[in-house]
Amino acid sequence: MSTDSKTWRIGLVGYGEVGRILAEDLRAQGFEVAAYDLRQDAAAGAAMREHAQRHGVALAASHAALADRADLIVSAVTASQTEAVAQAVAAGVRQGAIFLDFNSASPNAKQRAAASIEAAGGRYVEGAVMTSVPPYRIAVPMLLGGPHAADVLPQLNAIGFKAKHASDRLGVASATKMCRSVMIKGLEALVIESFSTARAYGVEDEVIASLYETFPGMDWEKQGSYFFQRVIEHGRRRAEELREVANTVRDAGMEPHAAAAISKRQDWVADLADEGLFGERGTPQFARSADWRDEADRLLKHVKAQS
Repeated sequence: MSTDSKTWRIGLVGYGEVGRILAEDLRAQGFEVAAYDLRQDAAAGAAMREHAQRHGVALAASHAALADRADLIVSAVTASQTEAVAQAVAAGVRQGAIFLDFNSASPNAKQRAAASIEAAGGRYVEGAVMTSVPPYRIAVPMLLGGPHAADVLPQLNAIGFKAKHASDRLGVASATKMCRSVMIKGLEALVIESFSTARAYGVEDEVIASLYETFPGMDWEKQGSYFFQRVIEHGRRRAEELREVANTVRDAGMEPHAAAAISKRQDWVADLADEGLFGERGTPQFARSADWRDEADRLLKHVKAQS
């Protein structure tokens, strides 16, 4: 394959929020982009098909078909699918092609995924996305790891990524991401639990005033609404990530009490979102309330109805 990354053909595995953002930014630069998602041919994949057609993205028939034509393959799926995707792509990966694993998985899961790609002749690069993708798009801060990371880094940055080299050793970048996720996804779960409970007792203004005093650098009103939005929209993916975090903590020799609890809270909100408590998914109004109180009230109404 060419060492000039600007001539690469790019394949995206997973065509959800992250995959579509990458597709838009890469197509805007003129790259040939293809994608594959397990849901693309189902009724739920209508939005994917429409987006792909609108942006000139070819939808491949399978993982292997996607890999067969790609110089760079980006895997952006849910955490639980990390290893399965690597195995499926390995069936068609070209010699020397780069497999960039965006997924929020444990170091051990990334190492097993790497083994599948490397055994088939591809070059596995561990990627750890260090913040939310939408505000940054393709330039989201990312750590790269593994024996190919240093060589690939300038090629990726030349096409719009914003990556830094973490380590030549697989697992270091992912460990960094997993440890961060205990804090970030944990804070999301804490805010939902704390703010909703405070709302139930009518003490939310006092609680938030106290938080402003203790942590004056954070806009708790704005951040609270954002946390509610993200968990309502992406709670299922976050819960899966926290199960990978739990594996990471467990592999370090500790019981993942916090990670397990965070995962349950994220899953709970995701279940309610799937039931339509917050409106219809895919509509402009879904998970976009500017005031977290609206969503907390929905949660409290549901809880009261169940009691």
